[in-house]
Amino acid sequence: MRGGAPHPYVGMWTTADGRIRHELQANGRYDEARNGRAHAYQGRYRITGTHIDYVDDTGFTADGEFAEPDVLHHAGMILTRVVGAI
Repeated sequence: MRGGAPHPYVGMWTTADGRIRHELQANGRYDEARNGRAHAYQGRYRITGTHIDYVDDTGFTADGEFAEPDVLHHAGMILTRVVGAI
């Protein structure tokens, strides 16, 4: 992510009902909104291939898998890319 184009997965991701949103920022940080609560979780992420590892600022860890370029499977949820965001 340094000195070049942002990673292709950078951007906003959301569940179909809009209750969960992940903003994957180009600086390797993420900001999660959950159930109407902005900034519910924040931390850093790392992407290796199609796998994403999250570590929130309290030390909690989670992971996910990009099943398609615009589909993220995370903690039993399916998030899709928000086109035109960020």
